[in-house]
Amino acid sequence: MSELRETFLDELADLYDAEQQITKALPKMEAAAESEELKEAFTSHMEETENQVGRLKQVFELFEKEPKAKKCKAMKGLIEEADELIKEEAGDAALICAAQKVEHYEIASYGSLLSWARLMGEDEAADLLEETLDEERATDERLTEIAESTINVEEAEEEEEEEK
Repeated sequence: MSELRETFLDELADLYDAEQQITKALPKMEAAAESEELKEAFTSHMEETENQVGRLKQVFELFEKEPKAKKCKAMKGLIEEADELIKEEAGDAALICAAQKVEHYEIASYGSLLSWARLMGEDEAADLLEETLDEERATDERLTEIAESTINVEEAEEEEEEEK
């Protein structure tokens, strides 16, 4: 097996675990969010994430491998940070920041896997990975929009009022 193929499958297993970790973390983030718009964003992304896990399974099948997870230490750390923010009741702006860290990790991971799949001529796998990459980018953009249009503004205004 080529080194690139081995690396691809190793990272695929890592991302498979990361997505499974996210499916457990998103309901906690949704419950902790105060903004209805943010709650809806987390709920919506939960449904997408479940579909993304299914796509990863399809990619494993295209490579004639059983879907397997390799513990994703990076995602574990990002989720632990989010859990701390939830315990500290740090607010929606902090939750968005934590969620965007997760999205950026996923964007980097899916981007690499997509590039490698194309290099190996695995176009069907690449198409599946690209679909998920597009969803992750859209989620990141939606979180930015929510933060900039309401959450950050509201939290800044609350801080100003407290200072007075």
